[in-house]
Amino acid sequence: MRLILIRHPQPDVAPGMCYGRTDLAVAPAQLEQALATLLPAIPDGIPLFSSPLRRCAVLAARLASAPIFDARLMEMDFGAWEMQAWDSIPRAGVDAWTADLANYRPGDGESVLQMAERVAAFYDDLQRQLDANHDGAAIVVCHAGTMRLLAARHAGLAPLAMALQAASAPHRLPYGEALILPHPASKQVSRRHHV
Repeated sequence: MRLILIRHPQPDVAPGMCYGRTDLAVAPAQLEQALATLLPAIPDGIPLFSSPLRRCAVLAARLASAPIFDARLMEMDFGAWEMQAWDSIPRAGVDAWTADLANYRPGDGESVLQMAERVAAFYDDLQRQLDANHDGAAIVVCHAGTMRLLAARHAGLAPLAMALQAASAPHRLPYGEALILPHPASKQVSRRHHV
């Protein structure tokens, strides 16, 4: 299965805020900038899946005539930490998360392992759905955390290993970037900034 993962445009939120499941809008200029680079590069005739959160959904609806929205693609739920400045979150909570990256539930929201399990379920279902008509390919518009977990699953990792890998390394996925995960047989990942 070949996947084209696209991170949503930059959301309209103040710098330094913790957000995951919060449904944020995208500034119109950011959306238009992403579309200008993505539209010419998006292949026709393959299905497009998207997180239903607005920052993904508005882009998906402009990239495809019939995007398929799936809640399993949403970003992690940070519970009470959502929309709090990172520097105002109690240090004890951040330390507890650092001590147990996979299982700790920030703000009593969702753990990285819980997120990895739902993303793995999406990936496995998608793999079963794709057929020869799509050349085993799909486009997924989602979030940086979701992209990291999908890439880990594509590499063959189980949910716990996915969670640990995704949580242990900082992401470097700019807004509007596509990460192309080729068919596993080719073993080559391609990152194209602003496709």
